[in-house]
Amino acid sequence: MKILILNQAFHPDVVATAQHASDLAIALSREGHDVSVVCSVRGYADRKLRFPRRENWNGIQVFRVWSPGLGKSRKWTRALDFAVFMAACAIRILLLSQFDVVIALTSPPLISFLAALAVPLRAKRLVFWSMDLNPDEAIAAGWLRDGSYTSRLLSWMMRYSLFRAERIIALDRFMKERIVAKGIAEHRISVLPPWSHDQHVRFDCEGRESFRAAHDLKDKFVVMYSGNHSPCHPLDSVVAAAEHLSNREDIIFCFVGGGSEFHKISKWAEARNAKNIICLPYQPIDNLSASLSAADLHVVVMGSKYVGIVHPCKVYNILAVSKPFLYIGPRGSHVCDIMSEMTQLRMDTYSASTDCIPEVVAAILRAQHRSTTPASSTQQVAQRFSQASLMPEMLRFIEKAAANDPLRGRAALVDPNLTAHP
Repeated sequence: MKILILNQAFHPDVVATAQHASDLAIALSREGHDVSVVCSVRGYADRKLRFPRRENWNGIQVFRVWSPGLGKSRKWTRALDFAVFMAACAIRILLLSQFDVVIALTSPPLISFLAALAVPLRAKRLVFWSMDLNPDEAIAAGWLRDGSYTSRLLSWMMRYSLFRAERIIALDRFMKERIVAKGIAEHRISVLPPWSHDQHVRFDCEGRESFRAAHDLKDKFVVMYSGNHSPCHPLDSVVAAAEHLSNREDIIFCFVGGGSEFHKISKWAEARNAKNIICLPYQPIDNLSASLSAADLHVVVMGSKYVGIVHPCKVYNILAVSKPFLYIGPRGSHVCDIMSEMTQLRMDTYSASTDCIPEVVAAILRAQHRSTTPASSTQQVAQRFSQASLMPEMLRFIEKAAANDPLRGRAALVDPNLTAHP
């Protein structure tokens, strides 16, 4: 079976979607499928980073297309980057032969629409892997005004993509509910959370000590936020907690990763000479176990408006290294579902309401006074979200989608509130 994967980021990039797309591509190739990938020539977090335009990686044909790399500091630069990348992707797809299945992720937003247009000209079927929902995210963040010309057009594009998809993968039950609310039949949607990176993530005692020594963390209680620093995961309360605990020399806050909020935190800490905050870039995949193991308490954050829109997947790697985490966010979310399971197993859980600084500080101090020894019971939960458990299910899902009749001739789903010329 010939399969095409569309996503902005791919190996050797280290952002989460790149890692998951790469894992899937390798698994499909090992099953004997002919796999191709169209992605960006530029790094996701570091736009100055450039990758080969074309390569054969583990038997996978990787085609990287150009984008201007203007950055994410302004809306117009981000929009132009996305537009040029989408146009370059379209040209590249037209130059490729036909595929049995195209798998579209969601970076950049609505790349799934491009994949939908490729059916049936360049691909017989579309599998939509919904890593997030846009323009829902942009509207919730205030980047787009709900009901505006642009938001209505983008909403129509999303609904069209969902309708054209043979199968849809939602990351949690809340995301599935949002997709169903858009008029999509429930039986076409499956919930499959993103897996932990089993090959690269495990508790690493030696790596923990090495990482802590390298960054002067010895004898410190390390509170870590690792991953994409996005407005969808507001870190104001974590920064405020760090400021509140600035007189505690035994507690240090470590922000690892990238994104617009990462640079804001870095500049804030530098301006105030905050000695209990360190900011580090995304770690190489081979150093991921060491960096995650170095923390004594991880932080998982979700903005209250983003349940079912985004899905912080860092929690799965945290479970894989058997580390406790502090969840800051609304009470109804996939993270709360996991914490409920942990509570039933009598495992320590820590949570705080969004923007409630006293709760965040109290949870950190409570965690500090409990054991940070890796808990074997965590593995009972972690195993359900491991790549070994979830990848076979993903492969069956894609193969089942490929076996179904193509969606030829199906009329486009049109929002009754959206005219032909929005």
